[in-house]
Amino acid sequence: MAVYPTPTPTDPIPIDVFWHEGMLNHDTGSGVFDSGVDPGFLDVLEKHPENPDRLKNMLSILRRGPISPHISWHAGTPALVPQLLSFHTQEYINELIEVDRNGGKMLCAGTFLNPGSWDAALLAAGTTLSAMKHILDACGKIAYALVRPPGHHAQPTQADGYCFLNNAGLAVQLALDSGCQKVVVIDIDVHYGNGTAEGFYRSNKVLTISLHMNHGSWGPSHPQNGSVDELGEGEGFGYNMNIPLPNGTGDKGYVYAMTELVLPAIEKFGPDMIVLVVGQDSSAFDPNGRQCLTMEGYREIGRIVCCLANRHTGGRLLIVQEGGYHVTYSAYCLHAMLEGVLNLPLPLVSDPIAYYPEDEAFAVKVIDSIKKYQQDTLPFLKGA
Repeated sequence: MAVYPTPTPTDPIPIDVFWHEGMLNHDTGSGVFDSGVDPGFLDVLEKHPENPDRLKNMLSILRRGPISPHISWHAGTPALVPQLLSFHTQEYINELIEVDRNGGKMLCAGTFLNPGSWDAALLAAGTTLSAMKHILDACGKIAYALVRPPGHHAQPTQADGYCFLNNAGLAVQLALDSGCQKVVVIDIDVHYGNGTAEGFYRSNKVLTISLHMNHGSWGPSHPQNGSVDELGEGEGFGYNMNIPLPNGTGDKGYVYAMTELVLPAIEKFGPDMIVLVVGQDSSAFDPNGRQCLTMEGYREIGRIVCCLANRHTGGRLLIVQEGGYHVTYSAYCLHAMLEGVLNLPLPLVSDPIAYYPEDEAFAVKVIDSIKKYQQDTLPFLKGA
């Protein structure tokens, strides 16, 4: 098993958190799960899983939780339409503007652009760009864009999976346009980061790595499967690394994947910027995922990514919020992950769930098979 070097404990630098209250104005409605449908025979309809409450708890745990002394707050700003064109097509942006002007509609399954949604999406994109610019301008090393609507499913030409604008993709392109030579994206949301991958599918300057449950395509808005053989095209061949993990993969399985697959790939690639795309929907208790990460798993992933940033990018790390739909546990997992990024010596918050049994044997077997396939297939990994 690969071993990642443990970062030397130091006085942690603050995490610069970028946020704007206006993102809470994206109202996704209620119904049966994310459908927006009232079947007529239920007394209690649940909120859409991507609702403001999830971010309210993330916000409050960072403001009032034990990690708060390590947080520095910054106001986000809305993106301008010309900024969006670095990742999205003009036709697609025009479509979103027209939908907003006409009062909104469902763009694809579960993805509702309602009154207030477009302004929130512009804030999410702009806030993420502000966080990246903060790093690029050497104003800080670690920045976290606490944003919604999420973005990693949004492709250059279409919305998907609750996402309108690809916040992380826009930030990656800003880094490239500002002089970064190589950027790596590590996506640990439980769903495949298909939009980000699609945006850089033909680029050898961006290594997109996605660890996700093996869910496959879910329709016309998400034609990608997230399978190991979706590798990129042209100059980008080999620079899209999919790691579809079996359902039920927990802390040990994820850490094994990080050390055996992610770490060697980044060592070979040699990025000068890292973007961590994080969703807490990989947790054991999320209604929208089937994986079994706990707080300790998120904490350990944070430590590994911190080590990678210190080793390759001078500590520069942008973290972008994506999914995470358990209103309480997502906030706890966020807290734990940032503890790991800060390399704090002891946990600041105990896990309210405390324990989840894990048998990682099958996950390890799958990861080993993915490793062999990637070493045999990806040109830049051969000899790793």
